[in-house]
Amino acid sequence: MARVKTYAFKKHLAAAYKSNKSVPVWVIARTSGRVRTTPSRRHWRRTKLKLKTKRFFR
Repeated sequence: MARVKTYAFKKHLAAAYKSNKSVPVWVIARTSGRVRTTPSRRHWRRTKLKLKTKRFFR
């Protein structure tokens, strides 16, 4: 990963970081445990983000 990132690239990474949260405890309690997981969960090693980067060297 490059050290110098564009603003759009950083914004995309920040959005992915924010959306990778677990379901709040109050939601699990309110639904009596029926809702435990969220389909948008992503593990950093198993599923990679689809990033569009400029490739200078091919």
